[in-house]
Amino acid sequence: MSRLAVAPGLALLSCVGPDRHPPMPDPCLGGSHCLENTPRSNEKGECAVKASEYMMSPVVTVRPDTSAAQAARRMRQDSVGCLLVVDDSGDLRGIVTDRDLVMRCLALDIPPDTPVSRLMTPSVITLASTDDIRTAYRTFRRSGVRRLPVMDENGHVAGLLTIDDLFLDVFQRLADVLGPVAWTVLRDPSDSYGVSGDPPDTP
Repeated sequence: MSRLAVAPGLALLSCVGPDRHPPMPDPCLGGSHCLENTPRSNEKGECAVKASEYMMSPVVTVRPDTSAAQAARRMRQDSVGCLLVVDDSGDLRGIVTDRDLVMRCLALDIPPDTPVSRLMTPSVITLASTDDIRTAYRTFRRSGVRRLPVMDENGHVAGLLTIDDLFLDVFQRLADVLGPVAWTVLRDPSDSYGVSGDPPDTP
């Protein structure tokens, strides 16, 4: 699947397969590595952006007793690739993806009325709504997952953050840095070569 994102003066193409975890850049490591002079950081050079700013909300949820067939129809209806499984109290019990339905149900000839509680991944890695974007990058990189539920202060699901969502942050950071440079070049092309306007000497 190819995703094209265009930022001011910048065009990037990212090709990520459905089951591949792309290498995760970490543009905000703090200190001298952070983009200190951009709106993405505070006056201390720390990340000021919360992961919740990029999450999808509300999320699509199902009960643990939802059948595999019903889950597949729900994914198609809402155009999503995963469902969060929550109980009657709103507590997160697991996550089931379109890949789970194929690999754990269809490929094994499991009956379509099998509840998602038997197909889901029960141990879900999550983020808190107060976590910054730096924590999200590190969690994705260390866990290898592609989706992270975001939990509110009551321990209930507030949203869902995906790898693709973080690319928006990457592109914004690059735009913050390269946008002014691109504008300078467009305003005065000679700046890209030097004061004289001549290309630099090449060996």
